[in-house]
Amino acid sequence: MKGSKMPKPRANEETDKQTRIAIVNSDKCKPKRCRQECKKSCPVVRMGKLCIEVIPTDKIAKISEELCIGCGICVKKCPFEAINIINLPSNLERDTTHRYSQNSFKLHRLPTPRPGEVLGLVGTNGIGKSTALKILAAKLKPNLGRFSDPPDWTEILAYFRGSELQNYFTRILEDNLKALIKPQYVDQIPKAVKGMVQEMLTKKAEAENLEQTLDQLDLRNVVDRSIADLSGGELQRFAIAMVCVQKADVFMFDEPSSYLDVKQRLNAALAIRSLLGSDRYVIVVEHDLSVLDYLSDFICVLYGVAGAYGVVTMPFSVREGINIFLDGFVPTENLRFREDALVFKVAESANEEEAKRMARYEYPDMSKTMGTFKLDIKMGQFTDSEILVMLGENGTGKTTFIRMLAGKLQPDAGSSNVPTLHVSYKPQKISPKSVGTVRQLLHEKIRDAYIHPQVWKPADVYLIDEPSAYLDSEQRLVAAKVIKRFILHAKKTGFVVEHDFIMATYLADRVIVFEGAPSIETLANSPQSLLIGMNKFLELLGITFRRDPNNYRPRINKLESVKDSEQKRAGQYFFLED
Repeated sequence: MKGSKMPKPRANEETDKQTRIAIVNSDKCKPKRCRQECKKSCPVVRMGKLCIEVIPTDKIAKISEELCIGCGICVKKCPFEAINIINLPSNLERDTTHRYSQNSFKLHRLPTPRPGEVLGLVGTNGIGKSTALKILAAKLKPNLGRFSDPPDWTEILAYFRGSELQNYFTRILEDNLKALIKPQYVDQIPKAVKGMVQEMLTKKAEAENLEQTLDQLDLRNVVDRSIADLSGGELQRFAIAMVCVQKADVFMFDEPSSYLDVKQRLNAALAIRSLLGSDRYVIVVEHDLSVLDYLSDFICVLYGVAGAYGVVTMPFSVREGINIFLDGFVPTENLRFREDALVFKVAESANEEEAKRMARYEYPDMSKTMGTFKLDIKMGQFTDSEILVMLGENGTGKTTFIRMLAGKLQPDAGSSNVPTLHVSYKPQKISPKSVGTVRQLLHEKIRDAYIHPQVWKPADVYLIDEPSAYLDSEQRLVAAKVIKRFILHAKKTGFVVEHDFIMATYLADRVIVFEGAPSIETLANSPQSLLIGMNKFLELLGITFRRDPNNYRPRINKLESVKDSEQKRAGQYFFLED
């Protein structure tokens, strides 16, 4: 109407140019131990509006996202660093699938599984992958962001009307779909499940594939053992088998490659793909991008801010989806979620100043027999500012080799001329023995080094066992860069045991290939160049790799594909393009 004024939109309406969320960390927020600086410093509160409330019975502060102006003062004033204010893309407000409570994590959209295909999910930790799995397994009811007034299923189905998810949830609700989840943290299984491996698998076996699964996942030698006595890798394979032997319609695997060596990861991938059927759904969360590439038929990328919010993209082809995650840019949404692309270029150190290697160590031919296991070691040498990646199946003697170099184990033969080295060791499993914060522990170690310099000798060699375990894909590259930079500039030597092929090739200056029968008789070859060593290792496994031309990441060729057959005929199992 002429002369009339349009009403000013409220902050929470879709017309608002900027949507924001306020996250209050329930573990950090301690209103009884502070002076409520967040509330006192808030300019909106000073204007008489309840933007921030601190009610003693609630135990944590509450922030109104509708009233918040995004000034960030409360974030800086909070003495416990418990508050985070995040600006969102404006189109996400209407796409909220679930929110746990006020000022907590929320998930936007959902992955869309397809029958007869493997859906892979890739994204950083704390971004909502496990939340998405729980919703798709009907273990968590999506509230569409209405945590105080959750909708019923009729409304939820109407929300997903016209999409594949409407049919999916309808089938779930009508009990036409049974969903199983392989948990992420398999080391917690012995606390919840008691009994023998054979007993538990037989009890759950419904699909008539028990014998095939035992062979495929190499579980024959542990069927008579208690679950409490299984190693990390054995627990992982047992957990995968427990899902594979049951009858279900939806199979979900949360990080199935942790603790497994390269060969076991590929066998696990084949076992998971064997579950596919025309009316079955398979969903996998995996941070080993080579395995995810090999395993999946299509990919959904999740991005956002860890612990705050996550967004699920539309499904992409496997190559496109993984490259979108690495690039940090979603072309279909014209949105950049990471400033820098992740590039897995092997020879990155060539861009840095070439290190002058001052120390050279040599070790002789050695052997060690421990019970029924025998390890033979071919003579070799290494230098400072060098990383040697040890490649081999679990049980081939990689840790035994390092313990011999460190003087912790005496060789049966070849004991002369073994260099005396001080070794700093990061074990595969982390069992914290200290009580307190990370900062306190680091300060304690630094203080002890100054007070007792004669005891705290600097290490010559750093043995790092599976640095990628439980790290997401982005964290793995960051960790690899830190390790590489430290070894180069501190003039130390790094021996790394790593089964994530992308991380292994990124880290390695040279490789040591372990071959033979695991836990019986094995051989540690002399250190070799990356190309020659990787080629030998992959030939032992019978698989071939190519490299993506965009970001240089190694990609496993599908078994018996044209590329796989060509490379095997040419003897090029590991292929490096220029």
